[in-house]
Amino acid sequence: MVRIVVERTVVLARIPAPTFGERRRAELVASWWKADGWPMVSIDGGGNVWARVGSGDEAAVVVCAHLDTVFDDDVDHTPTYDGDRLRGPGVGDNSVAVAALSAVGRLIDRQPGHRPVWLLATVGEEGLGNLSGIRWALDHRPGPLAALIAVEGNYLGRVATTGVGSLRWEVTLTGPGGHAWERADAPNVVHEAARIVAGLAALEVVQGRRSINVGTFSGGETINARSRHAAFAVDLRSSSAKGLEALEREASVVLGAPLPEGVEISTKVLGRRPAGGVGPVHPLVRAATSALETAGIEPKVVAASTDANAAFAAGIPAVALGITVGAGEHTLEEWIDLPPIARGLAALADTVAMFERESDYA
Repeated sequence: MVRIVVERTVVLARIPAPTFGERRRAELVASWWKADGWPMVSIDGGGNVWARVGSGDEAAVVVCAHLDTVFDDDVDHTPTYDGDRLRGPGVGDNSVAVAALSAVGRLIDRQPGHRPVWLLATVGEEGLGNLSGIRWALDHRPGPLAALIAVEGNYLGRVATTGVGSLRWEVTLTGPGGHAWERADAPNVVHEAARIVAGLAALEVVQGRRSINVGTFSGGETINARSRHAAFAVDLRSSSAKGLEALEREASVVLGAPLPEGVEISTKVLGRRPAGGVGPVHPLVRAATSALETAGIEPKVVAASTDANAAFAAGIPAVALGITVGAGEHTLEEWIDLPPIARGLAALADTVAMFERESDYA
């Protein structure tokens, strides 16, 4: 079973799948799941791939992993083996997680009397995808859902119970411009944008609770002209919905400060991820931590931004779990270790089984 997961990880990792360009991967995964014998395999209107494990009318558990990566088509996606380690862009985030879904389903299906499970490979999780795939899936859910488990490939041992919310803006400033010497008194929108960025950077940052980041900045026409155009993109994050609302208000005050005559500012929302979470004694959290401990892995409760965020917004209990260990995600040096995959598969399947028992106990 692990061998097949590794083989599928290598095949998937070779296929570029930037956000909004996941179709090739989706079609391949659908073909795998049909060959594996899962019923009700389909690609939905949002581009996600579904398959059913088990039957019955009980509320189902969704086990999902995202198809997209942060790498464009022009990046060499060829993974390489380094002993028991696999290296390459996207191997851990999130090729191994998608490759593992069917194997997890097989382990779950061996357990008698389990509740129905949906395997789901989603699109639009990364960056400006804004969780479009999982949002579409939950808006068009095939029936009642009891819980959702988002699988992130290289975070084995982590139990993400808090969904970090985010708000992303593109901010644009325009002005009259002019000669750098002859019109030295004219406003320069690069200067104004820089002042705003400095104001945003001065807002309070609390590690693990809230953050502000200006990731891109551009502007100006030439070195000897007062700039007529400047733009930057800002990412606001918080571990709670109220915290994100407060951060948005504070950032809006900075953006709304008076500007020189002739300078205009506009703000475009690029994306919004809802914050949320599930409590430490929830049956799903107890199941996930117990399953990891059974596998000999010490669980670590964390906050993260995953497909689980959309489940929280939809009122569905959720956690994000890993398949193996690795590092370098979102870089060309990304890697995962292969031996832990077996324990990761077992822990995921046991999480579903233990959730059943914990729910009955609760």
